[in-house]
Order: sequence, then C-alpha cells, then structure tokens
Amino acid sequence: MQQKLTSAFNDRFRQQPALIVRAPGRVNLIGEHTDYNDGFVFPMAIDRAAWIALRPRSDAKVIATSLDFGETKEFDLASLKAAFDAPKQDGWLEYLKGVAWALQDAGFQLKGWEGVVAGDVPIGAGLSSSAALEVVTARAFAAVSNLEWKPGPMALLGQRAENKWVGVNCGIMDQLISAAGVEGCALLIDCRSLETTPAPLPKGTVVVVLDTATRRGLVDSAYNERRAQCEAAARHFGVKALRDVSSAQLAARAPELDQTTLKRARHVVSENERTLAAAEAMKRGDAPAVGRLMNESHESLRYDFEVTNDGLNVMVECAQSARGCYGARMTGAGFGGCAVALVAEDHADAFVQQVSAAYAKAAKLAAHAYVCHAAAGARIVS
Repeated sequence: MQQKLTSAFNDRFRQQPALIVRAPGRVNLIGEHTDYNDGFVFPMAIDRAAWIALRPRSDAKVIATSLDFGETKEFDLASLKAAFDAPKQDGWLEYLKGVAWALQDAGFQLKGWEGVVAGDVPIGAGLSSSAALEVVTARAFAAVSNLEWKPGPMALLGQRAENKWVGVNCGIMDQLISAAGVEGCALLIDCRSLETTPAPLPKGTVVVVLDTATRRGLVDSAYNERRAQCEAAARHFGVKALRDVSSAQLAARAPELDQTTLKRARHVVSENERTLAAAEAMKRGDAPAVGRLMNESHESLRYDFEVTNDGLNVMVECAQSARGCYGARMTGAGFGGCAVALVAEDHADAFVQQVSAAYAKAAKLAAHAYVCHAAAGARIVS
C-alpha cells in the first residue's frame, strides 16, 4: 500500500510525499455495543489500514485525492465552523472535514495540506474503515501542524467528528484502538476511563475475519435506536450507563422493564461480564475459554440485541462447525459485515477454505476471509 500511495502521489504532484501516515482498522474480539454504555471492549488493530501521503500547503486548504473513489475534493479550514449545520453531502470527504472541525473546535491551529488517500479496510464490513480514516486524518493534521500526538485525546476528537459532524453516535472503541493499538496484542479498553490493557493472543492461535458480503448503511441502520434504548434502560436504573448495572440487579428489576428494553439491557450487562472474563482467559492463554465466550456473545447479539442478519448467522454457524475453530461471533455494529473467529494457527488455511465453501453453499454468496495479525496504532510511516 505504501508503494501504491507513493506512486500515486508522485504521478499527481511530480515529487515524493513529505509524509506518509497510516491508521489501522480493527476487529473486535468481544464486547459489542458496550462502548457507548461506558463498558468494556476487547478489540485489536489489524494489518489493514487507511493511509495518506501528503505535503503541507501554505494556505488553509485541504485538497485530497481518494484512490478508492477515484475523485479529488477540497475544503477550506476557515469555512468549517460556518458549515457545521449545513447538509453533509461530500461523502468520504466529510470524515476529513469532521476531524478538522473537531480539532479546531478543541482549540488547535491547523495548517492545510494536499495529498492522496487510500485504504484496504473493507468499507461497511464492520472493521472500522471510517474510524481508520478519521484517525489517519488526525495524524496527518498533527504532523503538518506540529501538534503533539496523544492517542487518547486524538481518538476522542475522532469520535466527536463522527458523532457531531457525520451524525453517527458511535462509542470510543473504534477510534481508540486505531490510535493506540499495540502490535501483537488485543487491547482491553475501559470505555469510561480509556484505560487500556494489552493481552497477546493465546499461543498457536490466529484471528480470522470472515466477510459475509452483506452490507449495512450505519447512519441509516438501527444503531442509533439501540443506543437510545440503552440510555433509557440506564435512566430507569438511575445510573450513568448500563456499565453500572450488574446481572443480579437486572434480574431483580426485570419485571419493571418492557421486553425490548430488558433484552437490550441484558445483552449489554452480560457482554461486559463476558468481555472481562475473556481478557482474563486471554492472559491465561486459554483459547477454548475465549472461544466459548465469543460463541455466547453471538447468541446474545442475535437474540437479545437483535443486530445480526441471515448472512452473519450462517457465517458464524459455518465457522463454529469447522475444525480448528475455538469460537466465532459477529463483529462490528451488526446488520451485515463481518464475523470473527479464533482459530488454531495450524488449521487456519483449511479453516478458511472450509468456511468459505460452506458459506457459499448455504448463503449463495462469496465470502472473503482475512487472517489478521495485531498491528500498531496510528503512526508516521515515512
């Protein structure tokens, strides 16, 4: 990707880029829809990323060419405050504009730049292509504007861009793992304190991402509805977030809740407990225990949070029945996208072939499988 980006920059500007920055996508091993409930998540940054090759400008313009979309767009840093309430119609550029707006609103003085943007995180697959684009944009602005790079605060500004500019009420997980990922490790993230605890994958295992080839439009999905339901449940218990409710408390007051609210709350409360248990199992190198918890997570997402679809359910069933699989679940916001499996490394190739064939037969769709390695967070490459 770096060579492709450098070549494209050279073709456009007839010189080498002054900087190349990258920020990874992520796969969440367990802990879904818990981040915006101040809970716990356990993602890892993957070796697929968003990239920008750039050079600084002497004015306040940002001019970016997207290799993925085959178009060049621009905006003026001075116009963002006035454009906040205007319709967001610039597609991929809105993520760049949103990050610039969030940085400026936080008091940072930004300089303009021009460059080439590309990525190999599948769009709409639940691997956080949007967060990778936000974080790599923040990394680019930090580099050209001589800002100190602090992963936690920068991730929060990326989240604010998506919440307030793009209009998706995501939690902090996606931006934080993209900014702060540790090579070779998944990160247990406390989404309230932003404390991160790295844990290596159990010895002899790999993570396989299984793309169902079904897609969902996140802004138009039921994501925001689920978040509102969780917030309503938290208000019922008189707490800041569902992170503060235990399984025992939920069971004791279950009759007070309507069935939909109860199911949503039950998923979040139990998922937090599963995520903490998975982190402990990971520290012990207990792959079977991690796998069991992943399986339980999928059932909860399917029946209590109701964010799977036929493609995800079929994919997970194919993965769970394949030799070498410790466990599998949907990952990401849901309604389409990817599943994730923890697999014995010596069975990985056969696993990919078996699951791809079984899914194609059952779903009549071609699956794409990625054996992923845990990557470092956002950085300047050159």
